[in-house]
Amino acid sequence: MNSLFKGILFVGLGASSYGMLATVVKLCYSKGFTTAEVTISQYVFALLLMFILNKLITKHNNKATNDDIKKLIISGTSMGFTSVFYYLSVKYINASIAVVLLMQSVWIGVLLEIIFNKTKISFLKIFAVVLVLIGTVLATNILKNDIVFDLKGFLFGFLAAISFSITLFSTNIVAKYLHPFKRSLNMLYGGGIVVLIFALLTQLLPTYGNINLLPSDFITVKSFDVTILYTWGILLSVFGTILPPILLNKGFPLVGVGLGSIISALELPVSVTFAYFLLDEKVSLIQWLGIFIILGSIFLINLKMISKNKK
Repeated sequence: MNSLFKGILFVGLGASSYGMLATVVKLCYSKGFTTAEVTISQYVFALLLMFILNKLITKHNNKATNDDIKKLIISGTSMGFTSVFYYLSVKYINASIAVVLLMQSVWIGVLLEIIFNKTKISFLKIFAVVLVLIGTVLATNILKNDIVFDLKGFLFGFLAAISFSITLFSTNIVAKYLHPFKRSLNMLYGGGIVVLIFALLTQLLPTYGNINLLPSDFITVKSFDVTILYTWGILLSVFGTILPPILLNKGFPLVGVGLGSIISALELPVSVTFAYFLLDEKVSLIQWLGIFIILGSIFLINLKMISKNKK
């Protein structure tokens, strides 16, 4: 029971860290920082700290093959895409709605499992996916007549869900024998490459080289504000890129995948709660109902696995 409690605590804290991220990014935007500045600052400190942690590892000194390093870097690019798409989504729509769109990774993950692992789809999973979609309609309040529908915000939110699903899927396959710190560092390299390219295309090249390769909607012509590195950058790195993977890697082996997936769904109510109190975003009873329907569907998807763990 002591190990189970620790596992629940680790997974819960890791999910809560992810949950508060959208609110922090929204606050950064209110201070005048750009998406490029937010993502770069997050990865700079994450790479630095993870590199130091890897140097401190002595007991788990398994050497990664070149092939595994390449696979980890490639799979890590989905982390970078998740950050970019998710933060762009938060730029155009409410943080509470953006996180609901991110949670579409629940049914996308089921779809990836069917396609790549040839897993047979059960009625329970189909029913749970339908519940996720119904919960999403309610939680995003999309049926309300006076809602401001921003296509770009919804599109980026859905793309973030796809890339996040790929990240979760690949982390359960690639180089599992390595220490979590080593796996995270190499995946961060891949994510860092994506974030750097995004910053170059949207802000650095247009500002310093007068080179515009993207539509004007995505370009920001302003000098890179380095103050974000020592103000919000550390917070973004710790709660967005460093702490969650470490806590989830510690917690999942103790609680199992099924129970862990349910606990990690805490990300959704935590994100909406932070947005409500810190950003003053209005969340109706219908939206809360949608959120709880999504949480219930996650429980259903993992119900069979939980039963196996108990046996």
